[in-house]
Amino acid sequence: MSRTVIRGGLVITASDEMHADVLIEDGRVVALAASGTPTAESWTAERTIDAAGKYVIPGGVDAHTHMELPFGGTFASDTFETGTRAAAWGGTTTIVDFAVQSVGHSLREGLDAWNAKADGQCAIDYAFHMIVSDVNQDTLKEMDLLVQEGVTSFKQFMAYPGVFYSDDGQILRAMQRSAENGGLIMMHAENGIAIDVLVEQALARGETDPRFHGEVRKALLEAEATHRAIKLAQVAGAPLYVVHVSAQEAVAELARARDEGLNVFGETCPQYLFLSTDNLAEPDFEGSKYVCSTPLRPREHQAALWRGLRTNDLQVVSTDHCPFCFVGQKELGRGDFSKIPNGLPGVENRMDLLHQAVVDGHLSRRRWIEIACATPARMFGLYPKKGTITPGADADIVIYDPHAEQVMSVETHHMNVDYSAYEGKRVTGRVETVLSRGEPVITEREFTGRAGHGVYTPRSTCQYLL
Repeated sequence: MSRTVIRGGLVITASDEMHADVLIEDGRVVALAASGTPTAESWTAERTIDAAGKYVIPGGVDAHTHMELPFGGTFASDTFETGTRAAAWGGTTTIVDFAVQSVGHSLREGLDAWNAKADGQCAIDYAFHMIVSDVNQDTLKEMDLLVQEGVTSFKQFMAYPGVFYSDDGQILRAMQRSAENGGLIMMHAENGIAIDVLVEQALARGETDPRFHGEVRKALLEAEATHRAIKLAQVAGAPLYVVHVSAQEAVAELARARDEGLNVFGETCPQYLFLSTDNLAEPDFEGSKYVCSTPLRPREHQAALWRGLRTNDLQVVSTDHCPFCFVGQKELGRGDFSKIPNGLPGVENRMDLLHQAVVDGHLSRRRWIEIACATPARMFGLYPKKGTITPGADADIVIYDPHAEQVMSVETHHMNVDYSAYEGKRVTGRVETVLSRGEPVITEREFTGRAGHGVYTPRSTCQYLL
């Protein structure tokens, strides 16, 4: 039996803050006790971690990553090994990545392929959502089987015609099935058919620079698709989770649906909270580094996103981590913005950026943990195994120094990508030590983990329904 005690820190969960010691045995939290009390003082252990002056927080749950994703003739540059190592450096101890069904193939083939990519490679625990690209009777039956096996969420796309796109009829059928089997439909809500028209027209006018990527993917087309997805889910009697919400008009659609008592949920990402179309407009093709979909919006949209996070009209902040190197990958779109691979690196930056939001007064400390740890775990059937510090939970714990200052940079990050989306940004707060199931993965700013420590984690159905 291995025992670890974390002493003297401020334990922060979504519901509580308390100066407490934490006792860990065999990879799980077994007890918390107020620091300095006889109970806490009586604990002995092989490993003692001094957390005085630090926060003791649950490991982050990033419910939206894309390691090794094929896109636009290339692959996301982080492997499951490099990506999960970087996640650990950033205080994230669980990722939920996306297995991809290719058109003409089964869900099982896609899931098997992604299991093979991740098996034995991950530094932290992982799970999978399933991207459904080809809705047919066989696919619908497979959805039932996957839910029983612990793959309980299915992503569909209203964008990317010819690749991932599903029409309204396919979306409705999948939603009807999820209403029966308990699965959760995740939606990329953009009107891809209309966007393709605008792309074609922009290119015909010679508008080829990265900034036009944002201009053709209009906020109104995100809002329209969000509205349509909500109504289809309402017809099906199914819950809906809208991924990477970027536009204030889309937030308004989610807020209206939730005011009506619908099981509709929304996620945003750090890039929409901290970056803007100013980045897309950077000269010398530098703007290509910031091409993602949904796109970055004008800065005035950020206030609505922060407000949505405070009022719980948005429940989760994930990264949509999907990195492509500037050299050789983003450059595929020189002269044609539509050929720039869509995606940003961020799995290592999320917890720190959200702590900066606490420092800046956008969020409380407990809300930080709620949107980054507890709610994603509840939304995707991992709670309370993940996302909190309580007896019985996995000992996925971060010792976080709230006073340390750092400058984000490609020179110091651990993601396998040749730029930082937040280059030069100064933030207060930094991960010091990370435990995954009680094992030190980061020890006082040194990587002490290993590929293969992370294990695949089946999930229950959504634990966040109204």
